[in-house]
Amino acid sequence: MIEIHDLTKRYGNQLALNQLSLQIAPGQIFGFLGHNGAGKSTTLKSLVSIINPTSGSIIIDGLDLAQNRQACKEKISYVPDTPDIFLQLSAVEYWELLAAAYNQSAADVQQRRQQLVALFDMGAHAEEPMASYSHGMRQKAILIGALLPDPDIWILDEPLQGLDPQAAFDLKKLMKAHAAKGRTVIFSTHNLDTAQQLCDQLAILKKGELIYNGSVSQLLAVHPEQSLETIYLQMAGQAANGQLVDEIEGEPHE
Repeated sequence: MIEIHDLTKRYGNQLALNQLSLQIAPGQIFGFLGHNGAGKSTTLKSLVSIINPTSGSIIIDGLDLAQNRQACKEKISYVPDTPDIFLQLSAVEYWELLAAAYNQSAADVQQRRQQLVALFDMGAHAEEPMASYSHGMRQKAILIGALLPDPDIWILDEPLQGLDPQAAFDLKKLMKAHAAKGRTVIFSTHNLDTAQQLCDQLAILKKGELIYNGSVSQLLAVHPEQSLETIYLQMAGQAANGQLVDEIEGEPHE
């Protein structure tokens, strides 16, 4: 169980996250949905101790993250919002670094690494420096590194971004299988179809505020005969944008 209590983050005078409180139970895929700057990445980076919140607390399986960072980190794997990291390393060197960080030897992870490399079709490029990779290949390399130690909690920030359709399909299947084992997958996305397809529960953020927490089916039930896109934009979008688009395109606004 992950419990977030009154989580607040300020960057100077900017309020990035305002008293976010929610619970994420094991055995589910939990999605964070919101526009750019809504607070999704700030929340995920707080969960993995990349940033420290201004106030509030995070409890992971009964452990206060602020007091038990190492123990909590061992329960989590993380995919950041950009794959442009450790570019001087080859993918193999990066995977070995991640395995060592989780106190796993090459022998411990050999079979799982072979399976992931084959799944994401990275075998021919594994020895090459990641600086030479395309964005999609870097994303695959980072994903393999995150999934290699297979801890209970996966935290994935826009994990499908840049992936080809086959890799995206395979990752979604892995996410479902991980949750089906009673474990936890937390991810952020801009894609409404992905959220509707994958999420057991979701949180919609707007300018650092939680404006919805529940299932997609519950949200659709409250707004019958409306698409998820329409509901989401009514909640998280800007009401004036429809008129602005019409003005740009020279169309009368209804």
